[in-house]
Amino acid sequence: MGFFDRLSRLLRANLNDLVSKAEDPSKILDQSVADMQADLVKLRQAVATAIASQKRLQNQAEQASSQDRYWMGKAELALKENREDLAREALTRRKTYSDTATALNTQIASQSGQVDTLKNSLRALEGKIAEAKTKKDMLKARQQAAQAQEQLQNAVGNLGTNSSMAAFDQMEEKVLAMEARSQAAAELAGADLESQFAALEGSNVDEELAALKNRLEGGSNPISLPTANGAVPQLQPVQVAEVDAELEQLKRSIDKL
Repeated sequence: MGFFDRLSRLLRANLNDLVSKAEDPSKILDQSVADMQADLVKLRQAVATAIASQKRLQNQAEQASSQDRYWMGKAELALKENREDLAREALTRRKTYSDTATALNTQIASQSGQVDTLKNSLRALEGKIAEAKTKKDMLKARQQAAQAQEQLQNAVGNLGTNSSMAAFDQMEEKVLAMEARSQAAAELAGADLESQFAALEGSNVDEELAALKNRLEGGSNPISLPTANGAVPQLQPVQVAEVDAELEQLKRSIDKL
């Protein structure tokens, strides 16, 4: 393979690639319909020209036939007047017009077929153009839908690698983590507060219960409680009836809680 052949093939390949990339289906469809419209105009002109030519031939054939009849009448008149020479001359001219009319009628018959063919081609082209216009609008709509779908798919495909989307996801995770920590801290604070109150309540009940048991047992040793200045006063033993009354009152107060 020669160098110039390879270079020529390379240039053609690159040009074809550039043309393929530059082709816009929408524009190509519009241009195709415009080209067909131009062909339709030319075909209509050709049909009009053929019909006009046929009309002209028909007029010429009718004139030739009229002259044929005219000179036939002249020949008959000359023979009636015993002018054979004039009759011969009239028949000669009559034959000329007769031959002309015959040739014109033959040409008209042939051209009539051509005109009919052109008319059929014109109707077929008009039908194809109407169909092409309908398909053009449909194809353009499908092209726009395909382009929109492609853009959407590209956008969705780029979400995973898009820095903005990645930052958005990162901030969302950060906010969720902060909310989780906040909820955990609130639960811990509530549990600690409840445990502190429970400890306080339990301590008071235990102390009071222990004191009551000591008093009910009637121990000989008096209970010593510290005072504000640190002195320990001596408590005297109490009567059982007094303790029972106070115990019943305490039970009633506890039952009301």
